[in-house]
Amino acid sequence: MIVVTPRQMQEIDARAIKKYKVPGLTLMENAARALTEKAREMLAPDSPGAEQSVCLVCGPGNNGGDGLAAARLLKEQGCEVQVFLLGSTRYLKGDAGTNVKKLKAARIKITEIKGGQGLSVLMAVLKKSGLAVDAIFGTGFKGTADHRISGASKLAGQIIEAINSSGRPVLAADIPSGVNGKTGQALGPAVKAQATVTLGLLKTGLLFYPGRSLAGEISIADIGFPQKAIDEQKVNAGTIEAIEAKRMLPGRKPDAYKGSCGTMLVLAGSAGMTGAACLASLSALRSGAGLVYLGIPESLSDIMEAKLTEVITKPMPETRTKTLSLHALDRIKALMTKADSLLIGPGLSTYPETVELVQAVIKNIKIPAVLDADALNALSGNGQLLHSQAPLVLTPHYGEMARLSGWSIAEIKADPIRAASQFSVKYSLTIVLKGAPTVIAGSSGHLWINTTGNSGMATAGAGDVLAGLIAGLLAQGLSPERAAALGVYLHGLAGDLAAENKTEYCMLAGDILDHLPLAYKKLMEVS
Repeated sequence: MIVVTPRQMQEIDARAIKKYKVPGLTLMENAARALTEKAREMLAPDSPGAEQSVCLVCGPGNNGGDGLAAARLLKEQGCEVQVFLLGSTRYLKGDAGTNVKKLKAARIKITEIKGGQGLSVLMAVLKKSGLAVDAIFGTGFKGTADHRISGASKLAGQIIEAINSSGRPVLAADIPSGVNGKTGQALGPAVKAQATVTLGLLKTGLLFYPGRSLAGEISIADIGFPQKAIDEQKVNAGTIEAIEAKRMLPGRKPDAYKGSCGTMLVLAGSAGMTGAACLASLSALRSGAGLVYLGIPESLSDIMEAKLTEVITKPMPETRTKTLSLHALDRIKALMTKADSLLIGPGLSTYPETVELVQAVIKNIKIPAVLDADALNALSGNGQLLHSQAPLVLTPHYGEMARLSGWSIAEIKADPIRAASQFSVKYSLTIVLKGAPTVIAGSSGHLWINTTGNSGMATAGAGDVLAGLIAGLLAQGLSPERAAALGVYLHGLAGDLAAENKTEYCMLAGDILDHLPLAYKKLMEVS
């Protein structure tokens, strides 16, 4: 499913009106119908009086116009409506202004909120209403709610707080007011809705927190944009849907054997960090890869052989701190010639000699590779190593991304889509920027935003499972972009299934690994 920024949505809207001659008033009326349908659904069924009354709070723009039009339709369907406008009706122009005239013709009163008195009336009405509709700001909102709007002196924040404290269910038009439509951030007061009807297409701000949690149940309303108006926008971002993920699954021939299902080399682990090597290796096997070699410091080999029955361990020269030594480079080069993909990084440590080894390995990579954890740490300040002929997938969290890119964590968090896409294009590689949600950016410029996963996955080792899964899919012949997108989706789905059994509080990384088979099974059953 494609996802757009507010600017892209505005351009599609303008194209539909100017090029394809769809009247803006028609789009607004369609939006109002969608809001009305959802509002009726949210009202208590067959209940008289207050339970069937709707309080609509509108702003001075087109989002407010949608709310005004919805008020008229709700009234026509027998609901009691109370309409409030932030500011004065005399400031409303265009389609929103037209809807003001329609409400006046229908004898529907619009209460203007210009000061404390209007706010007090709103608070009293909210308490007696069955539903509140938030149509104050649209997806183009930026900054904080408390700023001067068409004569209303810094009342927007107080209005939002009144809606939130009313105890009424709230329906948001397009996006909860106070939420940045691009980033999902809320720098000030923001409406907390039980449901949001987003208009036309899904907005990026509804996928990132806190916007995602403030929106409640999200539904997407088709309001009449011509498909050509959307196609001509050439949107390059989308969510990963189950049917799309299923199509990405690598094929398996009936006469397959272990050598035909992909061979993978994992370089991971050090003293105290054998768990990372174990989780990553087993996840690679669970992905469907036929053979997995694990390069491990030689003194840890016995431990890993006891833990990993199906993984082929390869003891390697180590440093005095039981990390991989630079003397292991020739053995690693030889193993890479037998492998279809490489995973390097989980639990390797940042011991100086091991860092030097990692950098040397990266210089010599000729097969698709996933660089994770300590491999990313080894790249900090050495970005030139990323100009590789081999297809690379990097899996940083925000802190690692900051060290790689030189941007601050705050800058990355403010716009993870921009951070991931710019970095991936700059170095012609695939980035898996781990977060809530995770963003996958390919060197082609295409972006995926993942919708699976939960807070229980914020646990040590979850990233090792993900890295092994992606590398295993690479070994089976998937492109870096598809391996990353499918791996992230399956990883999150396994986490969701694990949460059902273990709860988000008690989930361990091993639980994600254990639920991977069920995640594959569920995906394969999608039709």
